[in-house]
Amino acid sequence: MTKLNQIIAVEKGVKSKSLQDTTAAHHKVQKTALLAGISRTYQPKNEEGEQLPPESSRVQVKAEDALREMSVSLTRLFDVTATKDWANCTARADVSVDGRVIVPEVPVSYLLFLEKQLTDLHTFVKKLPVLDASESWSLDPSTDWWKTDPVRTIRTKKVPRNHVKAEATEKHPAQVDVYYEDVPIGYWTTVKFSGALPARRVNELLERVEKLQQAVKFAREEANGAEVTDRRVGDAVFGYLFG
Repeated sequence: MTKLNQIIAVEKGVKSKSLQDTTAAHHKVQKTALLAGISRTYQPKNEEGEQLPPESSRVQVKAEDALREMSVSLTRLFDVTATKDWANCTARADVSVDGRVIVPEVPVSYLLFLEKQLTDLHTFVKKLPVLDASESWSLDPSTDWWKTDPVRTIRTKKVPRNHVKAEATEKHPAQVDVYYEDVPIGYWTTVKFSGALPARRVNELLERVEKLQQAVKFAREEANGAEVTDRRVGDAVFGYLFG
């Protein structure tokens, strides 16, 4: 018995050959000179007249032949595609992770859909924001945000101070430099909040997505290993069209 994965393996080649054959047949029947033939002979009006040799050219392309050649190639394509599509209606497999069936009896077409969606999900999960590892975070039940412990810092203010370099004399004023000193005037208490995720959570999600991706691929391989019934659609179609 033929298996679905064998049909899938040959489908691309059959499509390519069918396209080449139908394109060649199309071009062939468009060359009107190749479809035309002629045969003519010359007879002078009297025996003394000029004798000319006969002329002839053969028909090199017959439209019926082009139709027959194209239908042979397309019949194979129609049969392979029909065999695959009919089989896809019945070929199914369970999607299982660690012995647990996540989705039972999944058809091949839906397994292909799942594969694409899980690839997009993997990209999304991989780029999820992660909590800053340099901070210590805990979940605040009142807001459902992550938060850090309070950190107290001093608020300072620059206050000008005078430094007397030389005392005043009768002849000269005092020489004074002005500098600024940071003087504590209060305290900041800071708590940081975040809606990001712990790295552990992101890694767990990635692992789940990757496990499910593998399970879907295994299920697709299992479904594609199902035996199929070869379908003969092409003869019926082209028997009607060109018969």
